[in-house]
Amino acid sequence: MIEKRKPKTLGVYIHIPFCVRKCLYCDFLSAPAGEGEMERYIAAIIREIKEESANYKDRIVESVFLGGGTPSLLPAESVAKILDTVFDCFHVEEACEISIEVNPGTATLEKFLTLKKSGVNRLSIGLQSAIDSELNALGRIHTSKDFFDTYALAVKTGFDNINVDLMSAIPGQTLESCADSLKKVLRLQPVPTHISSYSLIIEEGTFFYENTPVLPDEECEREMYHMTGDYLLDRGYRQYEISNYALPGYECAHNKRYWTREDYVGFGIGAASLIDNERFNNTKNIDCYYNYYLGEKKEVTDLSIVGVKESRQKLSVQEQMEEFMFLGLRMMQGVSCRKFFRIFGVSIDQIYPGIVDDFCKKGLLVRKTEPEIGDERIMLTRRGIDVSNVIMAQFLFS
Repeated sequence: MIEKRKPKTLGVYIHIPFCVRKCLYCDFLSAPAGEGEMERYIAAIIREIKEESANYKDRIVESVFLGGGTPSLLPAESVAKILDTVFDCFHVEEACEISIEVNPGTATLEKFLTLKKSGVNRLSIGLQSAIDSELNALGRIHTSKDFFDTYALAVKTGFDNINVDLMSAIPGQTLESCADSLKKVLRLQPVPTHISSYSLIIEEGTFFYENTPVLPDEECEREMYHMTGDYLLDRGYRQYEISNYALPGYECAHNKRYWTREDYVGFGIGAASLIDNERFNNTKNIDCYYNYYLGEKKEVTDLSIVGVKESRQKLSVQEQMEEFMFLGLRMMQGVSCRKFFRIFGVSIDQIYPGIVDDFCKKGLLVRKTEPEIGDERIMLTRRGIDVSNVIMAQFLFS
């Protein structure tokens, strides 16, 4: 009997590059825009989905993620049109996780109702801090009250899978105020099913890069990180990735695709894709994007841009190994030695002789044997997480 081949799966990312105002730390591809600009963009992205989806007819879509920018800034009907196009053009599995990022103050009860009706079943609400002075320091457009009001509307609408984004190492933040934000979020009823907690990183091209604020020192930042993990663990959350925590059964399926190198395709300007070990990006030039998908003959000043797909890179075996290690080690379950051997036909220790054992001796990595499935996993320890960038760099070939 011939064994039936499992169909390939796919994640779909949709980039919405609009926001009310750039936050002081934001380096994402986003900017304010009027209603007319949004309508043109939606028309272009729908055309892109229709044209490009023909390349993925053999795929089953397991996750859809609308990110930005501020996707909740769009009229709910526009989001519904995009998702209708995805459903029409792809084989979307019944249990597909469909997420949208929401900024407090940009969603009404009616908008949430329309989003839910259109298929959205997971929200990611960007709080960052429940302390208004810290929100002001970040240049956020909302208050803590706006967040709690938005969360209450989401719950009233019937959403039962909600992530809350938090940030640490904010200008003016203390260990006590960081804990206060966490406590306020965990007093919500029902509690969020997922918490993402990232440290502020000063990125080039941002206001903070040009006007460096006074930040908590490294020791305080580390204390904030461990306090967050311990607090959430005590309340039933499981840390499954360096910066992500979930109640049982609520890990973010879409983001896990990034860390485990499963295929995903991105739509919209600047959107990234990974398909069959090839990485590519859409152009960040919106005029080029409109020219291609809407037939607009607008002048493109950057003559180096040709077409929409850019930066195509077929990953070499070495590059695939690198990604397997430094992305996989972000996950608390670490990397599978058996899977590495199955993919590459050679063991981790053969490719990286002595590196794992050296870090194990230093207490930064640990090997965990799983005899029931004949596997061994390599994962970061608590101390290893503190210096994870240094560890991951050792798995790069150059």
